[in-house]
Amino acid sequence: MKLAHIQLADGSTSLAVQGEEGRLFRALGDPLAGNVACTDEVLRPVRWLPPVAPRLIMCIGRNYAEHAAESGAPLPEYPVLFMKNLSAANGHEQPIRIPKVCSDEIDYEGELAVVLKHAARDVSPEAALEYVLGYMAANDVSARIWQSEKGGSQWNRGKGFDTFAPLGPVLVTADEIPDPQTLNIRTMLNGREVQHSNTRHMIFDVATLISFLSQDTTLLPGTVILTGTPEGVGWARDPKLTMHPGDTVSVEIEKIGCLSNPVVAG
Repeated sequence: MKLAHIQLADGSTSLAVQGEEGRLFRALGDPLAGNVACTDEVLRPVRWLPPVAPRLIMCIGRNYAEHAAESGAPLPEYPVLFMKNLSAANGHEQPIRIPKVCSDEIDYEGELAVVLKHAARDVSPEAALEYVLGYMAANDVSARIWQSEKGGSQWNRGKGFDTFAPLGPVLVTADEIPDPQTLNIRTMLNGREVQHSNTRHMIFDVATLISFLSQDTTLLPGTVILTGTPEGVGWARDPKLTMHPGDTVSVEIEKIGCLSNPVVAG
């Protein structure tokens, strides 16, 4: 099932199921409770929201070997964790706003996002995927100068500005993606492919990440985990490739769809 959360012309919001040819049908129920029912009422969104409202946004850095190499960083022994502010959550087709306090430093990072449906604590890798509600495309938008120089030696500030966590366009439930380590992923900037990889190249796979993050720590239902970006980020290029107002950035993941966002001035 492909689930969306949308705003309608009257200002109300609705859960929706994406059917054939991309049509959206009103849905009832709670995805976290597993009781979603699809109606035959066709909906026309005026705004796409994140498919789920995150309880927490946990992010993994340097989880593809080629990305670590292009960043000049060693392969991590353990998953590299940072967080994003909940106000960073953003929907499909909604603008990424370049903060007024940022310079020419805004970068893209296409990623697979995982959403948990059950509280998870001390989960084994073998059982970890049983806790997954589904998967989304994500963009870990990053202000690189803030990340490296102004963030107090950690990444949260440079990656947590408003609108810096686009999620969507839909959440695909886990039954449709039994193995999350088989998905092609690519990022396009203004129609030009800038990242292209497959989730099989993750250093730490989805099950390992859930198990590691849940060690003596309760991950609540609705926790979103961004699983890291592959090689091709703009800041590692020569010359650097950054995003500017008027750009459009898209993250496409096999079996999920294409998350697309315009870039505007803040």
